[in-house]
Amino acid sequence: MYGVEGERDLTEHVLEHLGGYRGSAPVRVGTAAWQQDQLDVFGEVLDAAHLLRDQFGELTPATQQLLVALADRAATTWERPDAGMWEARDQPRQYTSSKVMCWVALDRAVDLSPRLGAGANPDAWERARDAVRAAVLERAWAGSYTGAFGSDDLDASVLLLPVLGFLPADDERMSATIDAVERGLGEGGLVRRWPSDPSGFLICTYWLVECLALAGQPDRARSWFLSATAHANDLGLLAEEADPKTGELLGNYPQAFSHVGLVNAAWRLGRPAGR
Repeated sequence: MYGVEGERDLTEHVLEHLGGYRGSAPVRVGTAAWQQDQLDVFGEVLDAAHLLRDQFGELTPATQQLLVALADRAATTWERPDAGMWEARDQPRQYTSSKVMCWVALDRAVDLSPRLGAGANPDAWERARDAVRAAVLERAWAGSYTGAFGSDDLDASVLLLPVLGFLPADDERMSATIDAVERGLGEGGLVRRWPSDPSGFLICTYWLVECLALAGQPDRARSWFLSATAHANDLGLLAEEADPKTGELLGNYPQAFSHVGLVNAAWRLGRPAGR
């Protein structure tokens, strides 16, 4: 991670003399996330490469080496605890979404292996991929899929399972999970990341839209889509979060991944059910 001017040291500190926007202290400079382990990154890069595989043509040796190295790292580190995609500031955990993103990295690497040169190791990647899947199916299940192994806490990031192809949206376990998230984390037309989160997270709401569309429930999906998108301001822009009671936009603004979520959800709603 680098700063906006290329800084390599992003040590975080608090500016005590500033009260923050509408009293939303603390005001921080830097980010503690620069020293965190976030295992989902491997899957993000390899999934992007897989989606763009037909546009890439023949991969350069440097690109091959990078993708192989990321797949190898996913295969050897997926069992470690990490900070998760939400950059949790307490102890590392076995986050379900991190495991699933390692599965994505390995799954896409297996499919890309004929293009990855002599360093590709699809047999090892396939074994690791299957081990990740088995672990998630067993250890993340508690009546619904939860945010971390051995936890009962809901986390909206588990909505990525069908979006990424890990499980079909109409699988009975995934159906139970979608219902649990909608019931336990939905409020005011928005979906929170976890039960203690006071605000609705826009991208989580759009993930729910995708899940419902994939499950063949377009009316429910469209209702959530419209309620989330109604929070856009007069310029059509969305922040990271919104207050489920007042509708006020909160957090980083404008937030790119809220708009990515909107585009993906809209695209999904326009597809035939389940595709």
